[in-house]
Amino acid sequence: MAEEAAVFGGGCFWCTEAAFQNLKGVQRVVPGYTGGHTPNPSYQQVCTGATGHAEVVKVEYDPEQISYANLLKVFFAIHDPTTRNRQGNDIGTQYRSAIFCVDEAQREEAEAFIAELNADLGGGVVTELAPLGEFYEAEEYHHDYFNKNPGSGYCQAVIPPKLAKLRKHYAGLLRKD
Repeated sequence: MAEEAAVFGGGCFWCTEAAFQNLKGVQRVVPGYTGGHTPNPSYQQVCTGATGHAEVVKVEYDPEQISYANLLKVFFAIHDPTTRNRQGNDIGTQYRSAIFCVDEAQREEAEAFIAELNADLGGGVVTELAPLGEFYEAEEYHHDYFNKNPGSGYCQAVIPPKLAKLRKHYAGLLRKD
């Protein structure tokens, strides 16, 4: 298996992690921080917005089972790419819509996808495209958050609608287990 990685920021990483974990071909989803200037930031530091980092997920996947194009489809389906520095009640630069590309091929594919989405929507996509810099893995308690905390109010209110949307529109990409 030739594993590749993609890094997405679509608001709270608990939400994006829960969605990507359900996709066939995704080997691992790691919450973390990137795109800022503070080395080794903590969650508390990132929450202030002063670090410049976004909450992101690094999606490690098998490209023979799921394409980068399908990861992009899911990414844009599970968040609002037209709101700057905000997803729902989560407000701040750390919640910005962003794709941190690991190589030029990803940048080109994401750029083309965004252009097509802008054409469909009549413009308004604010998703940042940037090269992936240093990725800082989030603290352990953020890993697999939804599965470990399904009863939390945030998880109950925000994540199930995203998962329902995946089941409705992208059932063919979901794991069968």
